[in-house]
Amino acid sequence: MTSDKLTGREIPGRPTISADRVVAEASPTTSVSVSIVVYRSDPDLLRATVASLGVALSYAHDSGVLATAIVDMVDNGDEDPVELGEILGSVGDARWITQRVRSGGGNVGYGRGHNGPLLDSKADYHLILNPDVLLDPDAIAAAIRFLDSKPDVGLVAPHVRDMDGEQQYLCRAYPTVLVLFLRGFAPAPIRRLFQRYMHRHELRDRIGDRVEYAIPLVSGCFMFARRELLQRVGGFCPDYFMYFEDSDISLAMGRVARIAYVPSVRIVHFGGGAARKGLRHTKMFVRSAATFFRRNGLRIA
Repeated sequence: MTSDKLTGREIPGRPTISADRVVAEASPTTSVSVSIVVYRSDPDLLRATVASLGVALSYAHDSGVLATAIVDMVDNGDEDPVELGEILGSVGDARWITQRVRSGGGNVGYGRGHNGPLLDSKADYHLILNPDVLLDPDAIAAAIRFLDSKPDVGLVAPHVRDMDGEQQYLCRAYPTVLVLFLRGFAPAPIRRLFQRYMHRHELRDRIGDRVEYAIPLVSGCFMFARRELLQRVGGFCPDYFMYFEDSDISLAMGRVARIAYVPSVRIVHFGGGAARKGLRHTKMFVRSAATFFRRNGLRIA
């Protein structure tokens, strides 16, 4: 075990794979590409994210469900490319994993940052991953197995916990102006009055220990999808700089395939809360919400 300096959480090492969990293939051919967009990310948390990704990729490879992987780290800031390369090396040195740092493009926004690796990819599956996520060791293997068995599903959303182990409800219904106001700006007493309304928006009556289909919107912190379908919908819409690009691409993916919540795919997520990040993020949130409603239709309540 190693410890994340930022949180003190233990990061699991490479797990022992018991015979009854292995679904081995003589010569696996499945490939996965991964994109991580960073902008002045905390280096300790980023390193922990990459290390957990490496463990999950190795577990999938050793389980016989993954042949090759490409991991792209996209620098949207002004990071030292040598330091980013060293952090990316935490994914491991296996020959079947290709590591690439993409830098020099400036801050083009979250979605456009992911579009470079995504639209270039020729892998079977693509993982859109935040730099503040820890993957459970079997997360990627579980996602591959699920999509391999469900050809009508195009995108998998995981079971999400926060750093304290509490579940985060990041699968959502179509947003309304009221729910966005409540989530982002309303004081706690007002939010409590509308708690049941907000819980319906977060699909809390559906998101638990069972697979759920026809999920309207999922979070961009972890999107595991069929690469061909992500490319068919054109990747992320470039009209968004930050916020709501994941909601927009969820709607696009939902028009070409089913979206499923799969509780066996498990992650820990450290981020969230635009309103708590200051006025600049609040303005971006409001601007992106307006773009989303203009593109997809306005709902008040």
